[in-house]
Amino acid sequence: MNRSIVAATCLVLVVCLLPLSSLGEENVLTMATTTSTDNTGLLDDLAPKFKAATEIELKWTATGTGKALKLGENCDVDVLMVHAPPAEKAFVDSGFGIDRHEVMTNDFVIIGPAHDPAKINGKSIQHALQALQAKQATFVSRGDNSGTHKKELSLWKAAGLQVPDRETWYVQAGQGMLTTINIAAERDGYTMTDRGTYLKYEENMGGNPPLEIIVQDDTVLLNQYSVIDVNPKHCPKVRHDLAMPFIHWITGPEAQLTINDFKLLGKPLFKPNAKKIAQQ
Repeated sequence: MNRSIVAATCLVLVVCLLPLSSLGEENVLTMATTTSTDNTGLLDDLAPKFKAATEIELKWTATGTGKALKLGENCDVDVLMVHAPPAEKAFVDSGFGIDRHEVMTNDFVIIGPAHDPAKINGKSIQHALQALQAKQATFVSRGDNSGTHKKELSLWKAAGLQVPDRETWYVQAGQGMLTTINIAAERDGYTMTDRGTYLKYEENMGGNPPLEIIVQDDTVLLNQYSVIDVNPKHCPKVRHDLAMPFIHWITGPEAQLTINDFKLLGKPLFKPNAKKIAQQ
């Protein structure tokens, strides 16, 4: 009799607890995003506000945009927030994603040692890259198929130059942005980074970093971030029902104001630029 009572009690507890466990799992949205949104702390600021507004928990994997898009293509995440527009559009055109919407911008900069051995301070990005190649000044590339790496490669080509590959002065880190910056600092060289991650690096260095911004404010250095829903027709198990509330929220007034107000060292990192989208 006692065994029957214990067994019945356990069964009741299991039945009662299952819905609570399932509910927790049902409210988790998985996202692949770039290292800059993670390194800067922006997502740590946004995620709790998203959960408070929607009761959906956001979990993310930070990696280069190329790998993030591959995670979406492989149905490993529900939504993407990335920054390589040509690759994003190809992703959508291939049927892997839908509902691509712009969220925010920042810009790319070339950073290097204060003594600026290549003498590129104040030059346009085209003339700066030409000088770097002509003088064979140490340049550390992400080399990881990230959005930053894709942009860098396009800039070499736009400057009328062959993309460096095996040159001794051109180092391919194959690492995230902060690690790449640290490698460039160790080698007294240059690299290209988004401004937001540079400000995080500057903060990490106590406001006195060994590398400083050398080239900036060129119109071609604009860095656009967008959000993309992984296509449920391609990936039937993705949480389209959770991705759409996130897309509406991240492009809505609360998130856009949070992005606008997010600062490091008193400086803004991103500029919100989402357009209002219709509820579906």
